Amino acid sequence: MVTLKEIAEICNVSATTVSNVINGKAKTSEETKNRIMEVVRKTGYNPNYMAKGLRVKRTRTIAIIAEDLAQFTSPPIIENIMAYCESRQYRATVYNLRLYDRWSDTWYNDEEEYKSVFEPVLRDVLSAQVDGIIYLAGHCRVIKSFSDDFQLPVVMCYALSDSPGIPSVVIDDEKSSWEMVSHLIKAGHKRIGFVGGRVENLHTIERLKGYQRALYENGILFDPSLVFYGRWDRESGYEGASKLLTQGVTAIFAISDRMAGGVYDYLYEAKVAVKDKIAVAGFDNEAISQYFRPALTTTELPLAEIGKKSAELILNRLEKKDGGRSAYSEPYVIKVPCTLKDRNSV
Repeated sequence: MVTLKEIAEICNVSATTVSNVINGKAKTSEETKNRIMEVVRKTGYNPNYMAKGLRVKRTRTIAIIAEDLAQFTSPPIIENIMAYCESRQYRATVYNLRLYDRWSDTWYNDEEEYKSVFEPVLRDVLSAQVDGIIYLAGHCRVIKSFSDDFQLPVVMCYALSDSPGIPSVVIDDEKSSWEMVSHLIKAGHKRIGFVGGRVENLHTIERLKGYQRALYENGILFDPSLVFYGRWDRESGYEGASKLLTQGVTAIFAISDRMAGGVYDYLYEAKVAVKDKIAVAGFDNEAISQYFRPALTTTELPLAEIGKKSAELILNRLEKKDGGRSAYSEPYVIKVPCTLKDRNSV
């Protein structure tokens, strides 16, 4: 790789002059500027941001700590974090905790297991002298891994923080669920079954709130017997459909596409036609949802926007462009709305 000193020798100027030209601070002739920039282009010179960062205690590097890259929400979020960082001349490095790969979903309430993986990774991140951290969760919950006086700026992505100093970017679960249930009601449905995830899960809690609000605003009494709690998998959708059909529902809202797939399985076996006999709606807009027959009406997660907004927050804090929000009086949460994908299952 060509160095700044070598460019200076080629152009017969000082290294300081080359540096000033590259950084837009040069007080030299246009001819010299053009000659230097032409050599920069031809040699493919890139500033050594790491070396520069060590000198000024800035590396222009952001660490992304992901709970698990295998979660379907993680890749598009990370891709957009990295793209936004690059657009502002920052680098992003990814650290994968692999929590779901290690322990499936059994680690949620095991603080010791979690710390045994998280703390060594955090030490690695700090030793790399990054400028800030984006913590990317596998599902929305309150994360308490960073103290109020943590030494670096942190943004919580796809999860919440209880610290006023750490902003969070999440999907607007309640509003998005309200939109879907309102859509079902407009289609003529009043007995709408709800297939949720675990009862304590924040996605389940917020989407159930949206379901209840849509019923209330349309004068429909909430019936707890129409709510089934599952495990976010296909089998849960199957079990939920088997129970809800006995309650005389005309529509089933499964709050994940995977559980909606299980609803389809049960209806197929029971010879109940989706759409013609019972409406089905999902949530997530996973790739497979458009290949269901009939194609599934669902809700698209704003994963790209979540990634971009998280990166924007961390970089604005680093560059003091956050409108004075480097310290918050209470947890600061940005909720990004989802998009209803109306297909053929309602």
